[in-house]
Amino acid sequence: MENCCEDKVKYKKTPRTKEDVSKLKNRLSRIQGQIEGVKKMLDEGRYCGDVLIQTSAIKKAVEAVSYEILKEHLSTCVAEEIKNDNLSIINETIDVIKKI
Repeated sequence: MENCCEDKVKYKKTPRTKEDVSKLKNRLSRIQGQIEGVKKMLDEGRYCGDVLIQTSAIKKAVEAVSYEILKEHLSTCVAEEIKNDNLSIINETIDVIKKI
């Protein structure tokens, strides 16, 4: 496996296994399906409370994907950069966490 965040010319990269990519994409596809469901609910004039519950579920599902990627980031990219004495990764990671 290549080093994490190695290609800094275009953009940083994180090597992931095909299985990990597949799992993340499946979760995102389910979220996409939930969004389509909410759009249908709106078309049907469904009750606001029901729509809000579904949008909350979508939000939590997106957060779960974000936290899974953050966990991966901390255990790979951040750990690797700290081992290489690049402590600037800590501030970068804090900035990322503030945004999520």
